[in-house]
Amino acid sequence: MSRSISSVSSPRSASFLAKVLTILSMAIAIVAVDSVSAEAEAANPKYAGIVVDARTGNVLYSENADRLQYPASLTKMMTLYMTFEALEQGRIRLDTPVPFSARAAAQAPTKLGVRAGGTITVEQGILGLVTLSANDAATALGELLGGSEDRFAQMMTAKAHALGMTRTTYRNANGLPNTAQMTTARDQARLGIALRQHFPQYYGYFNTRAFKFGNRVIRSHNRLVGSVRGVDGIKTGYTRAAGFNLVSSLQVDGKSIVGVVLGGASTPARDAQMRRLLADYLPKASTSGGTYVAQSKPMPEMIETPAPVSPAKIAQVAEKKTVAVDQSPVAAAAAADVGLPHKGPLPDSRYQAAGTEVAYAETAAPKTNNPLLAQPMPSPTKVKTVAIKQQEQASIQKPASAYVPPEQGDTSVDELTTASTKPAPAKDVAAREVPQPSGWVVQIGVSSSREAAMDLLQDAKAKGGKALNSAKPFAVAFANGGDQVYRARFGGFDDQRDAVNACKALKKAGVKCWAAAQ
Repeated sequence: MSRSISSVSSPRSASFLAKVLTILSMAIAIVAVDSVSAEAEAANPKYAGIVVDARTGNVLYSENADRLQYPASLTKMMTLYMTFEALEQGRIRLDTPVPFSARAAAQAPTKLGVRAGGTITVEQGILGLVTLSANDAATALGELLGGSEDRFAQMMTAKAHALGMTRTTYRNANGLPNTAQMTTARDQARLGIALRQHFPQYYGYFNTRAFKFGNRVIRSHNRLVGSVRGVDGIKTGYTRAAGFNLVSSLQVDGKSIVGVVLGGASTPARDAQMRRLLADYLPKASTSGGTYVAQSKPMPEMIETPAPVSPAKIAQVAEKKTVAVDQSPVAAAAAADVGLPHKGPLPDSRYQAAGTEVAYAETAAPKTNNPLLAQPMPSPTKVKTVAIKQQEQASIQKPASAYVPPEQGDTSVDELTTASTKPAPAKDVAAREVPQPSGWVVQIGVSSSREAAMDLLQDAKAKGGKALNSAKPFAVAFANGGDQVYRARFGGFDDQRDAVNACKALKKAGVKCWAAAQ
């Protein structure tokens, strides 16, 4: 015997059905709001956006991508790049103390709130930047690495230009308002890709959901991490003049893209636009055709860190042993980060994409009728070279080591590989200075003697294989105060591609280097 639907209906089943309908209505409403927000965001006059295939460098979407805009807290991406680089080079460690000056402690919120004279660790500074976007921690890191925030901003700008971010200028480490601090969506996409490619061992910090700082639990501002499949970072930003900014990296199903939204009208509108861009352009990304970005290790949802060190505690320690922070190897060596090649591509030891000449070349993107994708790239500008020679002189390296206390006087810096200061006779390579060849060169290090420089070249040539078969090793003397030191270089490369390929071969063999036009 059959029963009608109404006969089996009960208050409980009716209530359940009502709840289901309510949930469905809410879901539809959220989708509708996101859609409207995304459309409104694209019509925002301050809006700029770009989506780049991180495998190939092809631009999948672009709107106002080369218009100058304020980066706001996206500035901290470069502060973190410089921090990761110093960690990789052994100039600092994750547990290195970061002192807070009165200037750092006085920065406007958001901030960790460490008092002047207190310290945190480098790792706490990193976590403070990627979650809370702490302005005081960014300034403190900048002062540690550069000696002063102004000096650090110069280093940031030089590094940006070396990375191909030709329209970006930095004036501080945190992104607080400064009318001269400008960037573009394209430049921020390049930086987002560089952070993952160059530092996969540290990139996982960008997907931190929360960390414990003393008695506080600090949660991330980035709402897409954990809510959109495949999104692993990287940074939000906001000032009134800049609007709401966001750079997001997504890796899923063998594809990797980076999206940038600048000048958003609100956090929800910005996030909705980014979700739409990632969903629309991920299917168009390639699963081949380049160096797949290394996977970083995911971070736990909560990272425990110790309490910051108070000024009183530091005073107690200072009574036993005085530590001159401004004489640390970090501050003493930081200036060498400006000693970047002022011609040619960005240093190969810092960029592992397949072919720097085609990176971000919109002409390499699939054919389209969309005029937005046909915008030409801005012409590269030369990095200013004021004081670069002086900074390179400061980069004479001692044997590689971990962080050394100030009293030991280590000044190891930058990307130049360590050269033994012990004279050693060259083997197959003639131990003599030769005239500098024209064209492109690959520099691998600096040494205090010609013999040591040539010995370094001998060892590097053996490791470089076929890529260095026709290379000409030579040592270039230059004055370093009252001493004479030597740059270890390979020359004889007819064009940029040959020099870059040779540097890649050396990089794979564990030899750091950079290529530049002579």
